[in-house]
This record gives sequence, C-alpha cells and structure tokens, in this order.
Amino acid sequence: MGIKPASWKQVILYLAVLAAAYLLFNLLSGNNALFNCAQPASPLEQATTAATGNQDNIPTGIEVISVADLPPEGRTTLALIKSGGPFPYSKDGTVFSNYEGLLPAKSGGYYHEYTVITPGSHDRGARRIVAGVSGEYYYTDDHYRSFKLIQE
Repeated sequence: MGIKPASWKQVILYLAVLAAAYLLFNLLSGNNALFNCAQPASPLEQATTAATGNQDNIPTGIEVISVADLPPEGRTTLALIKSGGPFPYSKDGTVFSNYEGLLPAKSGGYYHEYTVITPGSHDRGARRIVAGVSGEYYYTDDHYRSFKLIQE
C-alpha cells in the first residue's frame, strides 16, 4: 500500500491555501508593509499633532531640511530612490528597523535605508536617507543619531 501521488488540482489547492494563510497571518500580525499600505497615525501621533497644531505631520523633535539644503550627494540619492535606482551599494533599499526609536513608530518593513555617498570615505560613511512607505524621507548625517525630515 503506497502513497498515491497528488493530482495537479490538489497541488494547486494546497498552494492556494498556504498563500492565503501566509497573507492572513501577515495582515493579522500588523505587517501591512507586505501590502504596501500606510499605517494610520497612532493615537499618540494624532494627539501630538492636535496639541502642537502641527498640520504638516512633522514628528515632534524632528528638524526639517529642504531638498535644496541637502548635500549634492543627498539630492542624487533622493532622485535615485524616487526613480527606483540603480543604487551604488547592495544594502541600499534594505529595511531600516528604527531601533533608535527616533522616527515615528511603524510596523516592520515600513522604512528602508539608502546610502548618501560621502566623498573621501572608504566605506558607506554615516550619511543616509531613510524612506517611509507613505513617501516621507528622512536625512541623517550622523549614522542614525539624529534625523531631519526632508521637505519638498
């Protein structure tokens, strides 16, 4: 008595059930970045905005920098991000986890980091642009010790 081979219909059904379970798990666990959906503002963010009258949704404690005030390499990186690359480093576009907690709290996969080339540096240097799924961009020139919201 051997094992009967599965038909192609059974295989397709099995794969569909697995895919649905995976998507449902990610949706229920709050990993909406999988669906490229922006997270709604938390009650704390809403209260902070209401209390400070901050209608531009600039996070409390975050300075603002205009695109014109970015270094030339920062403007180049921002343009590459918006056009989808190509990027100079393999780590560009990887998930930024916000361990420092300086950016607004979002679900995993919401932020991605990109290198801003530092002339004369023998490695990636300290400068980065961190992009949020909703289209916001943050600049750091001190390797995540501080951030400035890039205002366009």
